[in-house]
Amino acid sequence: MPIDIEKLMSFEIPVGRQVVTPEAIALYALSVGVGRDPLDRNQLAYVDPLRGPVVMPSMVLTMAHPGFWMADPRSGVDPEAVLHASQSFTILGELPRSGVVESRSRVTEVFDKGAGSAALIGTTTDLRDETGRIFARLERVTFVRNGGGFGGQATPARAREAAPDTAPDHVVDLATDPFQALLYRLNGDLNPLHSDPAAAARVGFAAPILHGLCTMGVVTHAILAARARYRSQALRSLSLRFVSPVFPGETIRTEIWNDGRFRALIPARETVVVDGGSVELLEVGDD
Repeated sequence: MPIDIEKLMSFEIPVGRQVVTPEAIALYALSVGVGRDPLDRNQLAYVDPLRGPVVMPSMVLTMAHPGFWMADPRSGVDPEAVLHASQSFTILGELPRSGVVESRSRVTEVFDKGAGSAALIGTTTDLRDETGRIFARLERVTFVRNGGGFGGQATPARAREAAPDTAPDHVVDLATDPFQALLYRLNGDLNPLHSDPAAAARVGFAAPILHGLCTMGVVTHAILAARARYRSQALRSLSLRFVSPVFPGETIRTEIWNDGRFRALIPARETVVVDGGSVELLEVGDD
C-alpha cells in the first residue's frame, strides 16, 4: 500500500523524553551483550551502576526514544511494511550520565521507488540534555515495502562503499542470546516484529528478528573492544546499512579494517547482515 505522503509530512513525531540513570545506562549495555564476560573489568564499567557509569556511545540510538511512531495511523505508513535500511549517529559532545534527555525528530526526505515497489523515509533526530545542549545527531532511513507509487521523487543513485578486498585487521565474534530482542525492546522500541511470532510470520520471517539497532549496538561493542580499548569517548561517528536480519541467539562476526570500514555477518549462515560500515575514532590516551 503506498504511503499517504500528505499524512506523513504533516505528522508530528512525538518528542521523546527520558530521565537518564545509572540503571538505564547499564540496561542498555546489557541489552547489546556487554558484560557477557563478568571478569572483564572494561565491560563491567558499562554494566555496573556503581562504576562510573560509562555510557555506550550507541546508547544515543535509544535515548529518549519516541517509540514506534509509524504504528500511528496518522503517520500514513503501514507499520507492518517497515524495515530499517540504514542508520548513523554522530557524537557532538559529552554524553549525559544523568538528568533529562529530549529527542526531537523530523522527516527530512522521502523517495518513491515506483508503484508496487518501496518507499524510503529519511529522518533526523537531535538529542539534547536538560541545558538544551545538542550532544548527538541520528540519521535513519526506513524502507517501506510496497510504499511507493505515491507520486514522489525518485530514489537518487547512491554509491555503495564495499568492504576492502584485503583481509580485515580485526575480527570479533559476539554471541547474542535467544531472549536478546525481548531485553533490548525494554529500551523503548516495542515493535511486535521483534517479540510476536505471528507478527514476524505475517511479513515472512520464521521467528521474531533482532532489532537492527541492537545489531548496531553489538557491532559498536566489537569496534570499541578491537580498536578503542573500550574507551567510549574515542568513538565520534558510526554509520552502516542493514542488509539482512539477525535472529536472537546467533553469533555476529564483525570484520573491521583500520581505515574505519567494517561489516558484520552471521558465520553459521554465511550471510552478511551489515555492510557499508564506517566509523570515526579519536586517539585516546591511557587512563
